[in-house]
Amino acid sequence: MKPDGNPITPAGLAALRARYDHLLGTERPAIVEIVSWAAGNGDRSENGDYLYGRKRMREIDRELAWLARRMKAARVVDPARQEDRSRVLFGATVELADEDDNRRTLTLVGDDEQDAGKGLIGWSAPIARALRGARVGDLRVVRLPGGEKEWEIMTIDYPVPA
Repeated sequence: MKPDGNPITPAGLAALRARYDHLLGTERPAIVEIVSWAAGNGDRSENGDYLYGRKRMREIDRELAWLARRMKAARVVDPARQEDRSRVLFGATVELADEDDNRRTLTLVGDDEQDAGKGLIGWSAPIARALRGARVGDLRVVRLPGGEKEWEIMTIDYPVPA
């Protein structure tokens, strides 16, 4: 299955939803309360609580709008339901080895849930594009800022269906 649009795992969509709910239900009401209190204290032009609160409220509103757009465009793809488990497709966890046998494990996820520090690589990242469709034993060349690097696919795993 080749995801199009904005693919995301069920866990990734849940994380976006949790962030949206936290901002809307917790952070924004707290800032509104601070701004209301600060506005009642007189001169707003020199009131740090009021000025910071208004600025933070704009930031929260921008993030809420961004999250709403991303969730609306999201197309949930459950990697556990992947039928062809012999190829690297969306949601695959792949172990790679370079020419010096340095190993690296990556999981291909939606762009909105990528976290390179945790090995979660966005679907449209250069390394993810290079790995798409590969099978165990295939060699893939990835163009990185420091030059090209060749990786061999050692294993391909998918979550077990629930």
